[in-house]
This record gives sequence, C-alpha cells and structure tokens, in this order.
Amino acid sequence: MIELSEMIRELRREFTAAMAEGDGERVRFELGPVEVEASVTVSKEAGGDARLRFLIVESGAAAKMAHAETQRITFTLQPRIADSGASLMISGDDVANER
Repeated sequence: MIELSEMIRELRREFTAAMAEGDGERVRFELGPVEVEASVTVSKEAGGDARLRFLIVESGAAAKMAHAETQRITFTLQPRIADSGASLMISGDDVANER
C-alpha cells in the first residue's frame, strides 16, 4: 500500500515528464480535468503526533483487505502550471501500434 500523497506526487511527476517531452512539439494536447478513483483504507496512528493516513489499496490486495475498512474515493484534479496558472500542454513520442 502507498499513501494517497505519494500517488498524487507520482502523478505530478508523470505530468511534468509529459510536459517536458512535449516541449517544442508541433502537436500538443491540453490536459483537462483528471479524474482519480482509488480504493483506500484509513489508518489512525496514536501518540503525540496522531494523524489519519489514507492508504491506497493495490488492486491485488483489495480482496485481502476486504475485512478491513476500505472505501472507494473519487476526486477530480485540475492541473495548472504553478507560476502562470495556465493549463498543462502535453505530448509524447509516437508508439508503434498506438491509436
């Protein structure tokens, strides 16, 4: 399992890489809203720095976690470039047999 923040961090890395690959390309794509759906389990830690953690349940582990408190959450992200607020423009290399 990974934390929700880690999943979002990796998603941000992927978008950043796609933007870099598209720089200078003639054909680019504007990224619209990104819908994310995940199965999560909530973990509450005790102690002085108590906090709730939202852990992403991997697809193979979903059946094993059935007895635990798992929830499905869906949220929409609207990616923007930090310094300008502009929408992301992405592109990538052609891939064989890509449609």
